[in-house]
This record gives sequence, C-alpha cells and structure tokens, in this order.
Amino acid sequence: MPQVSIVAPQRTIREGGNLTFVCKVTGDPIPTVWWHTEHLQSNYTTQETISGATLELALSLVDVSSKDNLYNLTCEAENRAGPGEDTVPLDIQFPVTILWLREPEQQHNWCFPFAVDGNPAPNISWLYNGNPLPRSGFIYTQLIPDIEDGSVQHGCLFLNKPTHLNNGDYTLIVQNGLGSDRDTVNGNFMDNPFESSDPEGLIPVTTNRSNEHVTENLETRVFGVSVAVGLAVFACTFLLLMVLVINKCGQRSKFGIHRASVLGTEDDLAVSLRFMNFGASPPSSDEGTLDSGLSSFVENPQYFCGIIKDKDMCVQHIKRQDIVLKWELGEGAFGKVYLAECANLSPDSDKMLVAIKTLKDANESTRQDFQREAELLTVLQHEHIVRFYGVCADGEPLAMVFEYMRHGDLNRFLRAHGPDARILEEVKMPPLGQLTLPQMLQIAAQIASGMVYLASLHFVHRDLATRNCLVGEGLVVKIGDFGMSRDIYSTDYYRVGGRTMLPIRWMPPESIMYRKFTTESDIWSFGVVLWEIFTYGKQPWYQLSNSEAIECITQGRELERPRTCPKEVHLLMQGCWQREPQQRLIIKDIHSRLVALVKSPPVYLDILE
Repeated sequence: MPQVSIVAPQRTIREGGNLTFVCKVTGDPIPTVWWHTEHLQSNYTTQETISGATLELALSLVDVSSKDNLYNLTCEAENRAGPGEDTVPLDIQFPVTILWLREPEQQHNWCFPFAVDGNPAPNISWLYNGNPLPRSGFIYTQLIPDIEDGSVQHGCLFLNKPTHLNNGDYTLIVQNGLGSDRDTVNGNFMDNPFESSDPEGLIPVTTNRSNEHVTENLETRVFGVSVAVGLAVFACTFLLLMVLVINKCGQRSKFGIHRASVLGTEDDLAVSLRFMNFGASPPSSDEGTLDSGLSSFVENPQYFCGIIKDKDMCVQHIKRQDIVLKWELGEGAFGKVYLAECANLSPDSDKMLVAIKTLKDANESTRQDFQREAELLTVLQHEHIVRFYGVCADGEPLAMVFEYMRHGDLNRFLRAHGPDARILEEVKMPPLGQLTLPQMLQIAAQIASGMVYLASLHFVHRDLATRNCLVGEGLVVKIGDFGMSRDIYSTDYYRVGGRTMLPIRWMPPESIMYRKFTTESDIWSFGVVLWEIFTYGKQPWYQLSNSEAIECITQGRELERPRTCPKEVHLLMQGCWQREPQQRLIIKDIHSRLVALVKSPPVYLDILE
C-alpha cells in the first residue's frame, strides 16, 4: 500500500508570501498521487519527480490567502493494494480585523455580538464611553467555541441586567502582533427612570462610582430649604389640628385601627399590605380604607407622618441623589424593582445595598395607595419581616426602599438546595449543599416568628407562601417580597373573574368558597409553607390542575406527608389544616413548638409510618 508523508520546511507565513510542500510516496506498484486543491484560494503550481522507488509531488503556493486556513492540505495516493494519505495544517498569519459588531440583543443576559478574524488570535478589550470597561461577574466577554470558521472568532460582550447606568458607547478593540482594529456601537438598555425628576442633573447616573461629587447651586439650595421648612411647619400644624378634631369627635384614626375595632368586622381582619403581597386586593372602601389625614409627602419632602396604633409614625424620606441604581432585579404588576446602592441610611456605614421598588403610572389614586402603604410598612419593625427603610418621593417615579435579601425568594432557594437542584436548569445559585433537617426547622421557625408578629398587630397576610419569603446571609429568612411573585410564579395563582388572582393551593376551604380571610386562614397557609419547606419547594398538589386542587381542598383531603418530614412537623401541618378555623393551632403555639424542635431536632425520620 502507498506510504504517504508531507515534507513542510515552513508552515507559518504571513499572508501574501509563498510556501512549498512536498508529498513523498512509496508503493508497489507505483501509486497515483494528487493534492486536494479544490478549496484553495491561493495560486498554486505542482511538479512531479521520481527518485528511485519514491514518487515526489511538490505543491507551491504563491501569494497565499488567509482563507486557506479554513482547510488542511491533503496529499492522497492509491495503487492496486489500496489508498494512503497525509495531511498538514496551514498557518497563514494576517492582521486582525473586526468582521462585525452589532447593537445589544436581549438574550438571557444582554449581548453585544461580534465576530473578529486574525492570526495569531487577537487580544480583545472594551472601552465604555472612551474609558476601559471594568470586568466583573456581571460584565464579561465570552467566545463561542466549536464554530468551524477557521480563524474567525465569534463572541458576545455580556451584561447581566444592565440599567440606564450602562447606557452609552461600547468600543471593541482587537489587536495581534500584525495589526489592530476597533469599532463602536451604542447600547441603550433602558430609559433613566429618574431622569424626568432630575432637571438639574443632581443624580449620579453616568457612572457606577456612587461617591461621585455632586455640586449644587447655593442659592437654589437655600431657597429649597426655606420652602421645605415653611411647608413642614404648615403640615405639622395641620396634622395637630386634625388630631385634636378627631379626638374631640370621638372617632378612631383611620391610621390607627384599634384592637377592639379590628376584631369587629370581616373587612377589618382582611386589612392587607399589598406592596409586600400581604393580600391580593385593597382594603374595603369603608372601614378598611386608610385615607390621607396627614401632610402630603410632596409638600414635605423630608418625611410624612400619620397616627398608627396610637403612635405618631413618620415615614423616612430618602433623597434621590443618595440612590444609585445598579441593575434591574425584576418587574411586578406595580413597577420595576432594582438593586441599588443607597447612602445615609445607616450611621454604621456610608453606603449599603438596597432593593428599590418603583411605582409606574402614578395617578392620584395610586399616589394615595403608595402613601398609605408606606405608613403601614413603617409600622412593621421585626427581625423576620423585610425591613422598609422609607420612600423616595421627590419627583417621578415614586419609589420605596427595602433591605436587599441576597439569596432571593425562599422557593427558589429551597429548590436550589434540594435533591433535584441539578435537573432544574433555571437554578444558577452557588451549590451550598442540600438543606439539612435542622436548617429546614430553622427556616420554618423564622417564618412562624414573623407571623406571630403580624398576628399581634391583627394583620392578615392572605398570600403566605415560600415565594413570598426572602433569604439573606446566614440563612436569615424574612416575610415580604417585591410584588414580582405573581409574574414569576403565575402557575401558583388561579384567575377568577378576569383580573383577580387567588393562590388557591395555599387557601383553606372558607377562603376558597366564601373569600373569608382571617388569622386562622393564615394558619392554614403556614401549614402549606411547612409542606413546601420539607419538599424542597414543590408546588402543593403539583399533580393536579387548579380545579382538581380546589375540589380536593374543599372535600377535606390533605397534602401527603413529605418523605423528609419528621412526625412532629407533620402533626403541626395537620393542626394547621383543621377544617373548622377555630380548631386550628395558634401561631404562638406553632412557633414555640418549632423553636423546641430547632433546639432538639428529632434523632431519626419516621418516614415509613
């Protein structure tokens, strides 16, 4: 059979040079020899010589083209005994060039797609508005491997959830030892949500450096302070007069729902905090409405106050120039939620990360709702309720400022740290290992602690679920979300009458059949939360449709005991799922029993009982 070998004194050359390859062949009988030249872009000549028993076929490439890097050179021979061949790669070097750079596309992350060609492979760097673009886990370049396109490299500059802070010109710079190239495109990811309320340019939105110096006109500041002081004096005087009138007339403040009155009507029991999903609908328009008997937050941009639970409560105002948005976390029914850096919130630190919830479509009605919710949220001060810092109301959009819980909602956290984490492609959280029994008990006890606090204030949650709890550092769990769960977890809700969305899989029979929400209905929901925790975030009645789940709940069927659930916890679940509301466990007792289990977890799981 033919024995084929290629002799290549030089394989690397710059584009436009000349190369010669010699194909040496032996065989008996003398083989037929040829080069595969059908793909060559370079000019070439061939010359055949015979030296004894060796046949040589030389291939000379003239004015070589870089396009020939796409294919290997192949010499093939054949005689009656069979075929033989040898292959050699080409290495034709040329200056780098940008084939194309396109405007950003929204994929999983935003992507600036590009293609560059050059040999040797080029170094890739970026400029943002003329300055070097900093790299991080949120801004990075990634090449797409395994594309059979020769020396051409395809890739993306990825930006993870950019905001208006990332708008600007992005310049791609490529260079190798033979040359360089650059191209620029504009990235416009979103409009500045604060731009219309910042005519003097006081908000630092063009840089990620949150400590950028802000200059202001001294006369404007003096005038603004004078007006603010005057309005504050007027507002406080007006508020004092209102309090005197209300007390004189013997009426209860609609900001202070007294305990005796709270227990009076069904609507009072259903007072909800809609912003943190403490209820799916506003309070009733009579007793449950909290109207604005206080100074307007627009008139007094420092704070606004109300009488809540017989106490004067002031909602802290946060200056817009103290807020620097980082990126978008998501979008709910009421507006977008951002991760931001906020200054002057805590005396212990200059800046801290917060979650900013903006309010879109701020008409007069939504402004009043915004004000009422801010007043109610100010009341809630508990270690297992997401902390509300205050509002930003000087201009549009209106915004509320909450503490940032790094690990997101509890449902996804449970799934990411359960036995099925690897098969859930949407879970991208760092692998912290599967949750243990003591950790699950600790999570449950913290939620129960928050519910004890809400019950003490006679607030009815109406949508308690793991999707509406958030997880922070050190496995700290708090009740409260940012209004996004109904978009992300749309399958958890059952649409009734067009717009109303009900979490029927977490609701007791009386809430499903009669829309009756009480502290006892929250107990039922807490039992379902326990079931979620010990199934690592499974959806209740996941094997059933919504209508089938409603039928099971109203007929008295219970969720099955999870295999990882201790007998003591399952008894708590069953105590929460008593059909008669008055027979259900009290949240204080549930909390104390969970605390006891945290201190002394069950030694073994009786999963086969």
